[in-house]
Amino acid sequence: MLASLDRLGTRELVMTHALIANMLGVRREGVSTAAAKLQQDSIIRYTHGRITVLERDALESRACECYAAVKAAYRQVLDRVVV
Repeated sequence: MLASLDRLGTRELVMTHALIANMLGVRREGVSTAAAKLQQDSIIRYTHGRITVLERDALESRACECYAAVKAAYRQVLDRVVV
């Protein structure tokens, strides 16, 4: 979710729980449970296939350390391409 937001430059994604589950190779029910917890904690708002991130810092703090590593590597690649 965070990587998609980074690429889009927005805080809203249009994707269903089923699409997220398919992308991650997990069951939709697991995505729904995680999304419900994030919504309950006021980190995201999810309605009809739209996910709006309300608290990006809180979402990042719940992500695994691989997000920061991938973000840094992506930034390095972009810096080389832009130069």
